[in-house]
Amino acid sequence: MNPARNAIRLGLRRGFTEFILSLRSPQDQGFYLIVGLGTLAYLFFNRDNKVAGTDLLVPTFALPSILGALLAFGVVIGPAYGLAMEREDGTLLRHKALPHGMLGYLTGQLVYQSLNLLPLLLVILLPSFLLFDDVMSNGAAGWATVAWVVALGLLATMPLGMILGSVVPSVQKVGTWGMMPILVLSMISGILFPIQVMWGWVQVVAQALPIYWIGLGMRSAFLPDAAATVEVGDSWRPGMTVLVLGAWAVFGLLVTPRVLRRMARRQSGSQVQEAKEAALQLIK
Repeated sequence: MNPARNAIRLGLRRGFTEFILSLRSPQDQGFYLIVGLGTLAYLFFNRDNKVAGTDLLVPTFALPSILGALLAFGVVIGPAYGLAMEREDGTLLRHKALPHGMLGYLTGQLVYQSLNLLPLLLVILLPSFLLFDDVMSNGAAGWATVAWVVALGLLATMPLGMILGSVVPSVQKVGTWGMMPILVLSMISGILFPIQVMWGWVQVVAQALPIYWIGLGMRSAFLPDAAATVEVGDSWRPGMTVLVLGAWAVFGLLVTPRVLRRMARRQSGSQVQEAKEAALQLIK
């Protein structure tokens, strides 16, 4: 069998197996529950409030935006933690020793992170249909938009997580280098309120990043066309959404393999042993 094809096949199997194990993990189940309940509680307690300057209720505007932010957050921080952890425990070193091992590893990560979005989206969406009115205003066309926004958003943000996991010095630094910046960027990206209420330079920064465009794409899928009046330019700007997310995806496609190859070349058994000893010191 072709070695590259075999590596991809093993990566697909590994990604699906890790997803099944994740579904059975009490820790992951608790994460889905906490995030889902927290999101639903925020939306429920604001169910009668309107977005400032509009007739849109907060749940109607915020739900698709929050889904977009969770997508971006999950596929950046998830791969970053996974890559940093598997770099330290020797998993990446073992993949490196196999023919096209890194290709198989990346394939597995793509499958796992893609599937891992489903439980989180479902645990928020399904109760939302019961609790709130007009969650999805555009029917089948709206779900089609959700599909391409999620796909492009995944391709635009997951490479950033891989890059982050490659350059952080340790697993413990992922939170400092990645989690806090992502939370701040989510806050300024129009997730809970239109970005027009923020300073002009903040709007420019937000629109240069994929989180804003994922949120905008999700809102265009869920909200009626009339709601576009609260957006920049009074438009959903689908063409610009594709262009910006596509540009970030191309950036990731070009840069991530180089960063991973450089990291793999520097990875050695002695580094893995040092990382394990450092982790034991933290435990003690």
